[in-house]
Amino acid sequence: MLQKHSISIRGHRTSYSLEEEFYSELKRIAEQRNIPLAKLITRLDENRTIERNLSSALRVFVLQEVKSKT
Repeated sequence: MLQKHSISIRGHRTSYSLEEEFYSELKRIAEQRNIPLAKLITRLDENRTIERNLSSALRVFVLQEVKSKT
């Protein structure tokens, strides 16, 4: 089930929707890197292409991280 989350990126309020599994993994990655979740999301937002929305960029990031561990 998708859950909607809100965040402020560079002073702009936005939202993203992720399944609980992706959100939990994203939080775990931020904790593992010892950075706040908002900072990780901001970095990913800065590096995403215009063709990919924030939710998709977050999912792809999580998938790449999980795949790199196997």
